Amino acid sequence: MAGEWREAALGDVIELKRGYDLPQQNRQPGTVPIVSSSGVTDYHSEAMVEGPGVVTGRYGTLGQVFFIEQNFWPLNTTLYVRDFKGNHPRFVSYFLRGLDFMAYSDKAAVPGLNRNHLHQACVCVPVDSGEQRAIAHILGTLDDKIELNQRMSETLEGMARALFKSWFVDFDPVRARADGRDPGLPKPLAKLFPVRLVDSELGEIPEGWEVGCFGDLGEMLRDQENPFDSPDTAFRHFSIPAFDDGQWPRDELGESIKSLKFRVSSDVILLSKLNPEIDRVWLVDVRPNDRAVCSTEFLVLRPRSPVGRTFAYCLARAPVFRQGIESLVTGTSKSHQRAQAGSILGLRVVRPRTALVEAFERMAGSLLERCLECRRESRTLTALRDVLLPKLISGELRVKDGARFIEAGA
Repeated sequence: MAGEWREAALGDVIELKRGYDLPQQNRQPGTVPIVSSSGVTDYHSEAMVEGPGVVTGRYGTLGQVFFIEQNFWPLNTTLYVRDFKGNHPRFVSYFLRGLDFMAYSDKAAVPGLNRNHLHQACVCVPVDSGEQRAIAHILGTLDDKIELNQRMSETLEGMARALFKSWFVDFDPVRARADGRDPGLPKPLAKLFPVRLVDSELGEIPEGWEVGCFGDLGEMLRDQENPFDSPDTAFRHFSIPAFDDGQWPRDELGESIKSLKFRVSSDVILLSKLNPEIDRVWLVDVRPNDRAVCSTEFLVLRPRSPVGRTFAYCLARAPVFRQGIESLVTGTSKSHQRAQAGSILGLRVVRPRTALVEAFERMAGSLLERCLECRRESRTLTALRDVLLPKLISGELRVKDGARFIEAGA
């Protein structure tokens, strides 16, 4: 009957099955997603399961649930839904997120799940397929917009970094002018580029440009704060784990941050000195009322005029600069190698003419600002989704007349 929810064992709602082994040497180039317990990690030429599908971790990483629209290959560290038993696949992906997978772990040193134990989990689902579709539609619309924002952000940042590489690494406009070719830029802008390259300690660079230190382009700030001294204050915490988890700072009370941090203002970039083979450069988004701090594993860099955040960020992410940082590492432990701050600031870099830096800031700065807007919107949408999800999949918040709701939204 429409509107009813039923309690049942998970195995009566869906059937889970263990994924399939696929050694690295057997993988062939293709477009089929290979899904591990942490999500899509590679691609292959052949699929084992038809999409849409739902996958969760069986061994190692537990608790994450992935909805895969196309045909895919689930690895043997996962469980995938072999039979949805008439339930809506995307709805299943959401209601599984509300399951306490750790309660069904074998409690070994490396967490693992037995699908037969998991099948015994008690769940509650709506009987009406229309209500299932409506819930999936609401949450899926939010997730789709979040994913679109992510792709848009990556594209815009890629454009800014490509422009930086063309102008300040490959010197494409200079080479074009030297060869008598049109650099493809407005004439006033093209004239800002020299017409030939000259030798320098860094190899050939445009005539009239200089070689200096990275520290000439940015000031390192060392303002410290102990959030634990303000236990009831909300801090925006820029940490290494937060960077790795989508570059979203975590909002935490001071009482939960138990070590000294650096203060973070809106006009800086963060550059990690820990394990520099991992590209951790953060274009922070700090609003006027934020109380923001970061891990002391980051260098807090404020660009020096005429350099702005866009130029400094693109330089810090340029492969040639990353290679320079990697050459500075100290420490024998692979997981705790560091580059010293003074050595990073001493790296030799090319210093273009002021007019070109300012032109780049105008053109590329708007691209990166749009990136931040996309991330801001996604942060709001994610918070909304995370509030709605448990209420919708538990029945606390109901979608009346699901079929009509779907038709109205189509």
